[in-house]
Amino acid sequence: MNDLSPVQEYYKDKTIFITGASGFMGKVLLEKLLYSCHSLKEVIIICRPKRGKAPETRLEEMFKLPIFQRIRDERPHMLKKVTIYQGDVTYDLLGLSGDSLKHVVENTNIVFHMAATLKLEGNLRDAIDMNLLGTQRALNVAKDMKQLEAFVHLSTAFCNCDQEVMYEKVYEFPHKPEDLMRLAEWMDVKTLDAITPDLLKPHPNTYTYSKRLAELLVRDHYETMPVIIARPSIVTPAVAEPLPGWVDNMNGPTGVLIGAGKGVIRSMICNGELKSEVIPVDIAINGLLLIPYHNSRAQQKSLQIPVYNLTVDDAKKRTWKWVMDVGRDLGIKYPFEVALWYPDGNMTTNKLYHTFCTIMFMWLPAYIIDFLLALFGQRRFMVRVQTKISVGLEVLQFFTTRNWDFKSTHFEQIYKEISEEDRKIFKINTNDVDDYEYMKISILGGRQYVMKEPMTSLPKSRIQLRFMYALDRICKTLILGGLLYWTCMRLGLIDLVRYGIEAVKH
Repeated sequence: MNDLSPVQEYYKDKTIFITGASGFMGKVLLEKLLYSCHSLKEVIIICRPKRGKAPETRLEEMFKLPIFQRIRDERPHMLKKVTIYQGDVTYDLLGLSGDSLKHVVENTNIVFHMAATLKLEGNLRDAIDMNLLGTQRALNVAKDMKQLEAFVHLSTAFCNCDQEVMYEKVYEFPHKPEDLMRLAEWMDVKTLDAITPDLLKPHPNTYTYSKRLAELLVRDHYETMPVIIARPSIVTPAVAEPLPGWVDNMNGPTGVLIGAGKGVIRSMICNGELKSEVIPVDIAINGLLLIPYHNSRAQQKSLQIPVYNLTVDDAKKRTWKWVMDVGRDLGIKYPFEVALWYPDGNMTTNKLYHTFCTIMFMWLPAYIIDFLLALFGQRRFMVRVQTKISVGLEVLQFFTTRNWDFKSTHFEQIYKEISEEDRKIFKINTNDVDDYEYMKISILGGRQYVMKEPMTSLPKSRIQLRFMYALDRICKTLILGGLLYWTCMRLGLIDLVRYGIEAVKH
């Protein structure tokens, strides 16, 4: 008796090759493949040594993470189906050679190319090396794969930011990927950094720019290879799988929620009326897994490369104001440990007001805290943290002050065409998700999995929060009182009042 769903049947006896499996989305993809596509033959991943740890050691440590708990409990044999090779997308042939390269090209059926540098503020040389040349190297290995059915390239929904409406197609761009790869090869970093601002236009950062060029590169292989492009919007914590709220980094909204919850972020430039473009990581990964299956069922090969915008339904998109308001309320109900200040930030589109708030409530406290730490012989860190936060917020404001209009027709079509069973196993529809509950698990996820703060510390954190609230109100009263007194002194109002009192006495 066959108890596999159509999608599970599709993955049966398949060998999957993943780049970037150690990243946030990569881990969730690996876990979901092992858990839900349990009839697959093998998953091959590449990994570089890190901090003196060999790839095999890193894999063992990864399998000990909470997200692999259900596999350890229910399907421990699946962990044996993972093959790891030392590899790196910044090396030719991905750093593979000999038997490992032979095994990959002879057995792989599906490639998920996910390795990338996500540093929005990173330099152009690194972005080209990882995101553009890395894609070229992955394609070069895939060209020799004898049984290749799909090469899924993970892009971003924001790589065509000059378009008012972003359809599921590859947009032309004046720059040729090959020219940029050559440029990065011979030009020194200093000169490349100097011309980067002009090269990037209209892109806000090296990430979206390099991702756009990578799409052109992948598109140019469509005639000879089964390439597909997947574009998720901003990826946020898991809604359900493998664990509700699972997240392992501080990128995007997660970093803002944690920073605000810790009382470090007091102000950010954001248009609260605009809708947030986010997608939970498990929804995005399920979409990613359904793409090769959906594409394999096409009656004939399409003229254009298949592109899927992985976004949630328009009706489910909440405004940034809703996200921030609910996030603030939940941050007070479920406070973080050792907050540096009471979480009471705001959003604005007024740059002058934002600058004032940043100086008064972010930079000034940072310098004061570092000064006190230096006095007590402790290591200073607040100004460094504040610098990092400021850079991150500046990069993020491009996405939170613009209206984005994504058309996800192909992605929506997947849901219409898959079986009811697969809709449950590979959930991509979020209409039944409670947004408030999702925000709650996202904050708790950031608390538990990023900050490593156990739920048992909540009562103590709530006591600390009440203390911080009192301190916040006292300090604000003193600061505002001081400013008022100084203003009155400058305007001579204090002397005026004094003379008035003396006149009344006499």
